[in-house]
Amino acid sequence: MSDTAFALAERDLAQKGFLDVDVDPTLDLFEEIEKLKKEKNAIILAHYYQEADIQDIADYVGDSLGLSQQAAETDADIIVFAGVHFMAETAKMLSPSKKVLLPDLKAGCSLADSCPPHLFRKFKEKYPEHVVVSYINCTAELKTLTDICCTSTNAKHIIDSIPEDKNIIFAPDINLGRYLKKVTGRDMVLWNGSCMVHEIFSHEKITKLMIRHPEAKFIAHPECEPHLLEKADYIGSTSGLLRYTKENDADTFIVATEVGIIHQMEKASPNKTFIPAPPNNQCACNECPHMKRNTLEKLYTCIKYEQPEITLPQWVIDQGVASIDRMLEVSAKAGL
Repeated sequence: MSDTAFALAERDLAQKGFLDVDVDPTLDLFEEIEKLKKEKNAIILAHYYQEADIQDIADYVGDSLGLSQQAAETDADIIVFAGVHFMAETAKMLSPSKKVLLPDLKAGCSLADSCPPHLFRKFKEKYPEHVVVSYINCTAELKTLTDICCTSTNAKHIIDSIPEDKNIIFAPDINLGRYLKKVTGRDMVLWNGSCMVHEIFSHEKITKLMIRHPEAKFIAHPECEPHLLEKADYIGSTSGLLRYTKENDADTFIVATEVGIIHQMEKASPNKTFIPAPPNNQCACNECPHMKRNTLEKLYTCIKYEQPEITLPQWVIDQGVASIDRMLEVSAKAGL
């Protein structure tokens, strides 16, 4: 096969969202990606759960919504979102005129997938007078069925902003919903969805870790199951967990969320020790297989061929953005 034919074959694979070809091992991928970024006026967004190399080459590293907001404020023509599918959708919703790329279209999300829009629409019909609050970790189409979105950072403020005489449906994460019922006192109808990463932590193994490290702070994401949150010294969003480790005087932390965040924790606090909370399996740490589908090689080919691209119908963008805008208004009033 000629070089031209091979390039065309690669491009065809990319357009189908299955680009997974061999990359020349002699290439300095960091250098090549930097060249492509300048050539194409592209920026790279990396969620905290990405592998360390991707975080290090990214222009912005953070939580999903914050990354999309930052990208919208730039003059970049192309946004490459090293994360999962719903995150790239959110970036497209907030930057509809920009080209949004995802290194691997198969990088899905167990939480987003646990709430199919067509089933949620029927569920919602059972509660016609309820306000629908959806966690930002959901599909673009689910956002069109949502009155107001929330993040794990602002979720309590969003729930508190809804008049007490209004009933609430919370989707899709049942664990975050249970946590919010506890901290807000609101009796909400919960959709039964969850994140596979945050449901696999071992209570027994974490307890043993806490006994072996009595000086350690146990910190957890609110997507974890209630029995683990009851043990936590601090509960917060991914960025909240990172901030806590910077500001707290403790020098050892047991971290109950996806292990990728520990890279940023170690960079921010190199003299502190971070122990990933163990899952209930034989692995040493808790990784999201969807997040880890993105690799430096796929990032390179994604920018090179500008594929796979995330596209959304205009009606999804218009209706979905409305639920995000309502959340941002409430957050702004609360000073968040």
